[in-house]
Amino acid sequence: MKLCLVTAFPPSRAGLNEYGFHLACELRQHPLLSLTILADEVEEPCEELDGFDIVRCWSFNKLSNPVNLSRRIRELKPDVVWFNLGFASFGDKPLPAFAGLAIPALTRIRGVYTHVTLHQLMETVNLDDAGVRFPLLYKIAGSVATRIVLMSNSISVLMPAYRRTLREKYRGEYIHVRAHGIFSGTPEYPDFSRRNNPTQRILAFGKWGTYKRLEQLIDAFEIVSQRMPDAKLIISGSNHPKAPGYVESIAEKYRDNSRIEFTGYVAEETIPELFGSATMVVMPYTSSAGASGVAHLAAEYGVPMITSNIRDFRDLAEHEGLAILFFETGNTQELADRMTYVLERPELQQEMAEMNFSAALRMTMPQIIRQYLRSFDLHQRAKALEPLSRFRRLPHWVPRRSALARALSPRTVPWL
Repeated sequence: MKLCLVTAFPPSRAGLNEYGFHLACELRQHPLLSLTILADEVEEPCEELDGFDIVRCWSFNKLSNPVNLSRRIRELKPDVVWFNLGFASFGDKPLPAFAGLAIPALTRIRGVYTHVTLHQLMETVNLDDAGVRFPLLYKIAGSVATRIVLMSNSISVLMPAYRRTLREKYRGEYIHVRAHGIFSGTPEYPDFSRRNNPTQRILAFGKWGTYKRLEQLIDAFEIVSQRMPDAKLIISGSNHPKAPGYVESIAEKYRDNSRIEFTGYVAEETIPELFGSATMVVMPYTSSAGASGVAHLAAEYGVPMITSNIRDFRDLAEHEGLAILFFETGNTQELADRMTYVLERPELQQEMAEMNFSAALRMTMPQIIRQYLRSFDLHQRAKALEPLSRFRRLPHWVPRRSALARALSPRTVPWL
């Protein structure tokens, strides 16, 4: 099978680049699969990652993306084109973003099987948090864009509620629910000796400045630090593209507080140490933009979670069996109380950690990729059998009818 994966890809830092990287890492393990990554262009020339066939043929906020991607797909002649998308994958300006979301439909029109993994819905995005100036116009455009994306052959969403919305509101078909998954194939059991030794490390991780903000978390930590002298707050990650300079301004404000540490951007190879030594992960978001990658990292490393009480986190806890403590969104005192409650109870920390790690074992990346590839393979087999359908219209008395059918039937070999 020849597959093209359309995604942001490292060293690009665009949205979903980490997820695209881990998809590609697992896909290249299959010897009978030919993988080409149609990735976003980076601003400065750089050395590509070893072991990947990468074609950089589209750019953030460029109206030419549909033309450029369509040309490459036509040249490569893949059996399947898989899009790893959010609503802002191709741009944060209306026209480039809208044009990019039309590419899966255009690809299908050209006769190529097209699958989209859609990481969020417009209905779940808080447009005020996103800094949208004309929310009504965005809602209308988002509804139209969703209908265009649904013109793909099939779609995967990462939350059951998203499938219900697409089925009930948009009358969408061929929509699958697949777990976000963790990025490891063989996660290691948490080493609890690294935690609370010598300090209790409260970790906040993400791209900050829009719906992920730090003011409430820091105010809550000030309350916690009065009760828990060994607690330390670790703030990791960089600015959201729409909030340049945000993390730096917060870091400058608290530069004299030795109990608050800002690590900045976290490289892939340092993530195990960051999460493996964390006592808990806190996600004080005001809204959500899909299945949380940070929550799945916490599950992979067996770390307790405290999150805002918003719908997507509740769905994650129920659907994937994650151990999450919730606090009322915007309630600083309740957040501080939840953090203190966990910090004071080592047995609860271990119980939540083991529950999250158990959930992670049920959704490793190899398991997730096998679900996708089985679906693609079934389509390929069905397509190969299409020529046989003409024989159904032939009368049974036609000589050699069975022999003709056998001669034209595909010789398939299981590869999964």
